[in-house]
Amino acid sequence: MFSRAARARVLPFLTYMVFIAVADLLARAGLTPGQLRWLYPLKIGLVALLLLRYWPEYRELRPARLGPAAAALAAAAGVLVFVLWIGLDAGWMVVGRPTGYDPRGAGALTWPLMLVRLAGAALVVPVMEELFWRSYLMRWLTAEDFAGVAPAQLKFRGFIVTVILFGVEHNQWLAGMVAGAVYGLLYMRTGKLWVAIAAHAVTNGVLGVWIIRTGSWAYW
Repeated sequence: MFSRAARARVLPFLTYMVFIAVADLLARAGLTPGQLRWLYPLKIGLVALLLLRYWPEYRELRPARLGPAAAALAAAAGVLVFVLWIGLDAGWMVVGRPTGYDPRGAGALTWPLMLVRLAGAALVVPVMEELFWRSYLMRWLTAEDFAGVAPAQLKFRGFIVTVILFGVEHNQWLAGMVAGAVYGLLYMRTGKLWVAIAAHAVTNGVLGVWIIRTGSWAYW
């Protein structure tokens, strides 16, 4: 569980979650959302550095390419999850009252913050989360020596546990479960983590553009 291969997939995710906990504590201490938004560049920067540090460990990401059919499948799945995500937002489908991430200052967009937030969501988070949820946890729940488990060998237990936990990770728990199910099935059926990462990236990228255009900051 604490092998180098496990650490490479767990530490970036754990770092991300620690920052969320720290932000919550600081908010309880009285810091405003406007002050806390500056934590995001630090958070996503550290996660990106960890991913780069451990990149040689991610053998499932080599080669880093998708064929046209796989790319089209990932794009279609990513857009589908986006549509479902903004639709599955009824009160009982949401835990708490998320304030989201508002990149505005004095009523105007703070473009550097907005671009960092969008890039982090679309480029860094999908790699970090898919390495943890699909590459590590799904396989570890099948066998402790997870690195030797092929996607086609994954069992239902690993799939359903990660779907539930992926949902719990998000305020929109039902949308999170749907997204986790789609990304998990893509990984299991295609055998390529890049397909799940690409679909996740499309979802987050399209969602980010939609948030900016509509000002729906709570979705961030």
